[in-house]
Amino acid sequence: MKISFLMGAALAAVGLAQTGNAQTFPVKPLRIVAASAAGGGVDTISRIVGQKLGEKWSQQVVIENRAGAGGAVGSELVAKAPPDGHTLLTISISYAVIPTSHRNLPYDPVRDLTPITVLVNSPNILVVHPSLPVRTVKELITLAKSRPAQIYYASSGNGSPAHLAMELLKLMTASDVVHVPYKGTAPGITDLISGRVSLTFAAILSTIQHVNAGKLRVLAVAGRKRSAAIPQVPTVAEAGVPGYEVDVWYALLAPAATPKAVVTQLNDEVTRILRAPDLAERYAGLGLEPVGNPPEQTAAYINTEVAKWAKVVKAAGISAD
Repeated sequence: MKISFLMGAALAAVGLAQTGNAQTFPVKPLRIVAASAAGGGVDTISRIVGQKLGEKWSQQVVIENRAGAGGAVGSELVAKAPPDGHTLLTISISYAVIPTSHRNLPYDPVRDLTPITVLVNSPNILVVHPSLPVRTVKELITLAKSRPAQIYYASSGNGSPAHLAMELLKLMTASDVVHVPYKGTAPGITDLISGRVSLTFAAILSTIQHVNAGKLRVLAVAGRKRSAAIPQVPTVAEAGVPGYEVDVWYALLAPAATPKAVVTQLNDEVTRILRAPDLAERYAGLGLEPVGNPPEQTAAYINTEVAKWAKVVKAAGISAD
């Protein structure tokens, strides 16, 4: 993708003169479009942030779930919304594959949106059904190589975090397990517990109770570091795949021409929310790690993620068209 998110930030600065003084913001209810179905990580963090913004500014904040096409449906809606800061977009790591996996979009997911901040990271874990005779990542890789295309893994759909995480693992280890996409995380976890599929990457929140009950076995954490919630569990990199790293992140974006002063105001307030001491326990209970970085850092990070996942999308043949 030739045009970067940094150009989106430049466009936002130009929009300042067109839209007016940010001191009047917000002047009406806000809408946060969650580019996922209700109940998932995008929806959860949208509601936490939306509630606090509403309390701060005494304005109604409406969360609108627009799932579909790996986040492209919700992204298009916000990209074409008035660039006044009153319509925002919450997206996940799946957004990083849109520029590569979607070939006929009626908007540009990079040029037409500008970042506000990375909201949180949500460490995913690699879990298997207890009947699978493996207890480590190395054992899983050995088994997968001895039984190519005979082991099935679940995801919540093409381009979902679980899909990306497993395809990266396959690419880095030259192993072969078969993708079974579901319409959401819950049905995939249900089939994993029943043994219809053998493994998945999933959020700690949606799986740890099943691990504790002996219904699933955890092998590793997907992210760059161990999770404070399960510090005894190694990362995939520590467990035998050096360089492997998948941080499932969520970010807040706005239409590209949103005034820079409004973007700054939103960044300041959302960062304050993410770092509020009264929410620390709630984040931890949901398996979320607050981030809250500046727009420029967010742009650079998302650009890096787009480049990283483009290689995986092409190697795995992931397409939403």
